[in-house]
Amino acid sequence: MLRKVLIALAFIALPSLADAADITGMAKVRAGDTVVIGNTRVRLGGIDAPAVDQLCLNTKTERWTCGVAARDELAKYADGKNWVCHTRAIDRRGRTVARCEVGGEDIQKWLVRSGWALAYTRMSHDYEADEAAAREAKAGMWQGAFIAPWDWRVRNKKTAILGATKPPDGAHAVLLASASGPVAPSPDCTIKGNVNSAGECIYHQPTSRWYTQIKMKISKGTRWFCSVEEAEAAGCRETKR
Repeated sequence: MLRKVLIALAFIALPSLADAADITGMAKVRAGDTVVIGNTRVRLGGIDAPAVDQLCLNTKTERWTCGVAARDELAKYADGKNWVCHTRAIDRRGRTVARCEVGGEDIQKWLVRSGWALAYTRMSHDYEADEAAAREAKAGMWQGAFIAPWDWRVRNKKTAILGATKPPDGAHAVLLASASGPVAPSPDCTIKGNVNSAGECIYHQPTSRWYTQIKMKISKGTRWFCSVEEAEAAGCRETKR
């Protein structure tokens, strides 16, 4: 009986998520909907952004790394600004789900209205109007064609293709591919990027000595690039060999 009482008191003493302290500080952007503040991984609640290795089609039905763009646009917009995140829950991956303000602005609202994320209506309807505005303006991903991030993650071949551009035949196979997969996403995107033991991003052109030895796997942090400029813009340097 005493043990039960002590356990009950312990739970009463624990602060609820609703009363949890806000997470504040500068953020390191990991994806269009995921950041790290201090030692806390924060998942932006109520929205879903493309994974970093997700591909979309542009207005000319050419492949482009929309997941990278979403991450980079968020990083650029929030650069040097203070984050204040209000905790809502902890997800199954141990991330803190929160609604965040950057420089006093609802950053989820900005992402959805800018076309870099969708309203995640399974969890919240707060950003549906912003998604409608982005769709109307053909902003971000909406300019071309894409698959909703939640369908892309499970490789749902029956899902609708979203966006303003009429997708070409076989578009599902193209849009379900990965920028980090074993096969280059396009004949024009054959530069390999990998991360070395020191944590540096290195890119290898087809003429590189080590090109054929680099195995492209998402789990190893590899990625395909379509140009040297794109690789260097992502913070990678050319291999020295």
